Amino acid sequence: MTEILLKAEKLKKVFTAGKKSFAAVDEVSFELKRGQCLGIVGESGSGKSTVARLITGLLPCTEGKVLFYPSSEGTESGCIDISQAGIRQLKQAYRHMQMVFQMPAESFDPRRTLGDGIGESLRNMGIKGTELKTKVDNLLELCGLTPEFASRYPHQVSGGQCQRAAIARALALDPELLICDEATSALDVTVQKQIMELLIKLRQKNGLSVIFICHDLALVQMFCDRVIVMKQGKIVETGTPEEIIWSPREEYTRNLIESVL
Repeated sequence: MTEILLKAEKLKKVFTAGKKSFAAVDEVSFELKRGQCLGIVGESGSGKSTVARLITGLLPCTEGKVLFYPSSEGTESGCIDISQAGIRQLKQAYRHMQMVFQMPAESFDPRRTLGDGIGESLRNMGIKGTELKTKVDNLLELCGLTPEFASRYPHQVSGGQCQRAAIARALALDPELLICDEATSALDVTVQKQIMELLIKLRQKNGLSVIFICHDLALVQMFCDRVIVMKQGKIVETGTPEEIIWSPREEYTRNLIESVL
C-alpha cells in the first residue's frame, strides 16, 4: 500500500465572469501521507478553500489531477481520480473522505434534527433502528456531546455544539481523510480551543489524516505536520510549521505571521 493518501497534480481552476477570467487556483501540487496533517494557509481570497472543493470533487478542475488512494477501496488500481470521477466514484470516495465546513449550521438541513443529519450516511449504508441510534449516540459522545443532542435542531444549539455535531457527522463512516475548511474561524477563542483539542484527540485515536485549511498560523503550528502557504492561487512556500513560522522565506508569509502575534 502506498504511503501517499492523496496527491494533487498541477491543479488549476479558472472562473469566468462576463468577458473576464481569473485563476483562483494556479498550478497547485502537493501530497498528503497517511496519518499526516497538512495545513493550507493564506489570506482571504488566496485560493485555499477552492483547493478544498477541487480535492473533494465539489468543483471541477479546469486542469490537473486529484488522485485519492483509500486503503480499502475495491478499485483495480487502488486509486480514485477525483478530478475525473463520476457520481458513482465520488460516492465511493466519500466513504473514505469527509469535509467539515466553516459555517456548521448552514451545513445541516434546518428542518431536520442533528441526529438525522449525523445518521444520514449510515442509513444510506442500510443501518437502521436500534443500531443506527446507538451509532449516532456514540458519535455524539465521541465529539463531546450527550445523546440528547440528537433530537435538537441546528438553531437550538450553539456554534461550537453545532460544529461538534458536524464533526460527528463527518466521522460516521470512519473516513481516512478529514478536510477542515476554516472549521474554527467562525467560533470564539474559547470554543475554538475546544474544537482544536477535539480534533487532536480524534486524530490520535482514529489515525486520521487531515487537511486543515486556515488563515491562523498559530492554530496550524499546534496541529499540523506540514504547511503550504498560498497567495493569489499559487503556493509560495512550504515546509514544517517551525520552518514556516521561525524562518519564513517570503515577505507575504512574514506578514501572515505578524498578523496573529
